[in-house]
Amino acid sequence: MSGHHTILSAMTLLSPALDPAGLRDYAFEWALVDVETSGLVPRRDRVLSVAVVTLGPDGEQTGEFSTLLDPGCDPGPVHVHGLTPERLRGAPTFEQVADRIGALLRDRVFVAHNAQFDYDFLAHEFARAGLALPVARRLCTLTLNRRIDPPTDGLTLGTLAAHYGVEQTRAHDALDDARVLSGVLRGSLHQAALLDLPLPLVACPPRQDPRFAPKPAKAPCAYRNPGRAAPGGPLVQGMKIAVTGSTRTPRAELVAGAAAAGLNVVSSVSRHTSALVTNDGASGSAKARRARAEGVPLFDEDTFLRLLDDVRPGTPHEESAAVPAGAPGVPAPRVPQEPAAGRPALADPPGAAETAELPAAEPTAPRTRARETGGPLKGRRVLALGGTHAAAVAARSRIVELGAAAAINLSAGVTDVVVLDGGRADRRMARIASLELPVHEADWLTDPVGAGAQVTPGRADAVRVLPRGGVVDLPRTAGPGAAHWTVTATWAQQASCEIDVVAFVVDEDEQVSFDDDFVFFGAPENPAGTVRLLGDGPTEQTVSMDLATLPPGARKIVVAAAIDGALTFGDIGAVHISSGPGTGAAPLVQATLDAATTERSMLLAEVYRRGPVWRLRAVGQGYDHGLDTLARAYGVDVAD
Repeated sequence: MSGHHTILSAMTLLSPALDPAGLRDYAFEWALVDVETSGLVPRRDRVLSVAVVTLGPDGEQTGEFSTLLDPGCDPGPVHVHGLTPERLRGAPTFEQVADRIGALLRDRVFVAHNAQFDYDFLAHEFARAGLALPVARRLCTLTLNRRIDPPTDGLTLGTLAAHYGVEQTRAHDALDDARVLSGVLRGSLHQAALLDLPLPLVACPPRQDPRFAPKPAKAPCAYRNPGRAAPGGPLVQGMKIAVTGSTRTPRAELVAGAAAAGLNVVSSVSRHTSALVTNDGASGSAKARRARAEGVPLFDEDTFLRLLDDVRPGTPHEESAAVPAGAPGVPAPRVPQEPAAGRPALADPPGAAETAELPAAEPTAPRTRARETGGPLKGRRVLALGGTHAAAVAARSRIVELGAAAAINLSAGVTDVVVLDGGRADRRMARIASLELPVHEADWLTDPVGAGAQVTPGRADAVRVLPRGGVVDLPRTAGPGAAHWTVTATWAQQASCEIDVVAFVVDEDEQVSFDDDFVFFGAPENPAGTVRLLGDGPTEQTVSMDLATLPPGARKIVVAAAIDGALTFGDIGAVHISSGPGTGAAPLVQATLDAATTERSMLLAEVYRRGPVWRLRAVGQGYDHGLDTLARAYGVDVAD
């Protein structure tokens, strides 16, 4: 694409049109979108180029539009998109083309590869223009293909284009990418129909926000927490200080002074808080009540200001050695156990909902370490149908022991099906028969030697299957984006509840440094943009993290899930997690977490530092309480 231009035509793409007879449930008016941007943060960065290709319900193209844009800022990574300031000079601003783009999007399903990225950027651009993004639903082809699970080495747009036979001529060109996306969508819909998969459509509420100044990230504290302050002081750099009630000194000035002295001002009180600043020791505030319950020292404002004049040197994070599990003062984690008959597997002890403390950094039992997956089912993906909850859990555990991945949904990657009691009544059996997948009785898992199912070489074998509690070192690779990592959680589609995936960026005390390090649906990224929540479907959500840009005090990223509704994870069934480098790369690690019964929140995975290495642990630890109590346990100030 040279210069800025607009095109409106009805081209015929390489991929064939859809067959309406076989795809009635997938017939929509579509708007396929691609944007090139000056960066990765929608609230801060700008769209440089946008393309929209529209398709009718039969898959025939009905039009297209593309243009370069003058962003009014530095274009960012020119080596990626090739859009230099010279190429963008003279292009229209987004405001000048917003109406035309809106007309193409209105009353159509918004489609993109990693759709939340394109959607969020356009939502911000429309709002800067004083308009609402006219999109009611969106579909992510990356999410759809995670469900399809095609036999590819990854799920990037280029990889899927090659798989579905779509020619790609200019990667990172918005118009060419949108045209390629048309062919990928057609191929994906055909595969979804073969598997009888519901489309992961996402409802999009109106997006219009006139405020676009990015929220500045809190400067991370450079020092380890030395613990409690002694009565009367002194203060030591790294101490966690909370403030409650009114103060004569403006709160912002008090916080700035503490941060300048090397203290870590936190928004809530926990057993790790060093001191609480309050002018009312008998205050009934939540912070004061918790401080008194935990024995946290109280300083009035005058005392605190005096102590600020002589803050003692602390220990920088970089100089701190990794603390081994089981060391004095470091509690050992609760390693989940298999459920006993009639008892919940992972439920909290009595009273845990009030004072939930969470597992520490490293499993002590060697059996929870990751092991090379071998055995007669190595490289296979096995779906178990039917059975009681306990029987299904036992079957999936056995599948992993035999070296296979335990599937929770029917996909193109499933190689075998095991039928437990009542499994033949599952509605997917007809589809399984049409796909001619091998179907086995439950006793097949006792001795599956010689079954001989074919597996795509170099694909399933490359994925390490972790047991619950298993740990694996993340590979240390060089190059741009090498430190980007994702954890994706997937579950069976639910009709009576929603599942929210969240992330906590925590320090050595297992506490967030400030509330904005709690990433959830209402705040889908932390201010520094190092951890993001990507949600594009009712059956999966992804946490993306840039490990290279995390401050030294960030020791761990905890990925958790919570149910918004009356059900429990025992009702939901298994949660599958997969992890790999980047959003479209092939996963390197996967695990199936399915031993829950009465729990309403669950720790899914932890990505944490261990010396110079980052590790991932598949956790599977559940709690009977909800998300609010889980957040409080990590130090988030949640209103009562």
